[in-house]
Amino acid sequence: MISMTDSAGLRTADDDDLLPPPDWAPGRPVAPGTRAAWGFAALAAVLVAGRLWVAPAVDGRALHAWTTIFVAICVQALPFLVFGVMLSAAITAFVPAAFWRRVLPSRPGAAVPVAGAMGAVLPGCECASVPVAGGLMARGVAPAAALTFLLAAPAINPVVLVATAVAFPGSPQMVVGRFAASLLVAVLAGWIWLLVGRGEWLRVPPRPEAAAGGRWEAFRQAMRHDIMHAGGFLVVGGAAAATINVAVPADWVDGLAGTGPLSVLVLALLAVLMSICSEADAFVAASLSQFSPTARLAFLVVGPMVDLKLVALQAGFFGRRFAVRFVPLTFALAVAVSVLVGGALL
Repeated sequence: MISMTDSAGLRTADDDDLLPPPDWAPGRPVAPGTRAAWGFAALAAVLVAGRLWVAPAVDGRALHAWTTIFVAICVQALPFLVFGVMLSAAITAFVPAAFWRRVLPSRPGAAVPVAGAMGAVLPGCECASVPVAGGLMARGVAPAAALTFLLAAPAINPVVLVATAVAFPGSPQMVVGRFAASLLVAVLAGWIWLLVGRGEWLRVPPRPEAAAGGRWEAFRQAMRHDIMHAGGFLVVGGAAAATINVAVPADWVDGLAGTGPLSVLVLALLAVLMSICSEADAFVAASLSQFSPTARLAFLVVGPMVDLKLVALQAGFFGRRFAVRFVPLTFALAVAVSVLVGGALL
């Protein structure tokens, strides 16, 4: 339970004004003008370098494929990103902090599996889960529980499970395996972060203040803040995923399909690089029939939790110090649990 101390030394709680502890979001603020100037300079340097050295060597078909994949990723993810931003803004503006104290257990260790189970009822992809998790943290939810929800929501929600059942007709064990492995990874990651995570590693996204305009003004400002912030990182992640899809030859992947345990790692890495929305990745996994069922399960478990656009969004929302620790942890857990669950069910 989150509380504050008044002038008499008594612990009190204000439902509407509770804020996360200050050690959750340390660091010196960077002036927006300075950040924009550096970003513009970096973009100009990349454009000049690309014009001089990359453009002469680019094949027209490869450029067309890159453009198609990049636009597909962004168009596919944008509606879910907007949905997540709207939900996050609504949580910030309209849901009092007392609500989360009623829904979630007061002990963070017990709140983690409850937050994971809450992910089963929210239709959305990984792009939506990042701003929602940020909004939960900003309203006082323990980071470990919010991160568990971040991992579980895009992997075990009803839309994803139905899509998996359609993509693998006659194979209900794949649906059960995806649900069980994904939920287990999310809960384990939350518990591990609760044990070893530090406040200085995680930057809680700031929530814009709108005291004069009321809750609707707070909703509008939170929407504007998050959509501008997350949209840029979605573009960065989409560009990286498109580049990898074009640069890695398809026959390399086919040649690794029969390499036994290595094929599990190959499909896990492929899920990271392809950055397919969780509502659509089951159909891609079903098409990879040259791989074992366990390898395809790893593809389904890793993809919604660790892909290029999601890594970019996490780094943008929660900071690079968080991403370089949480992403490898999630990837390792996802691969290991997929192997265990796949061996037991598939």
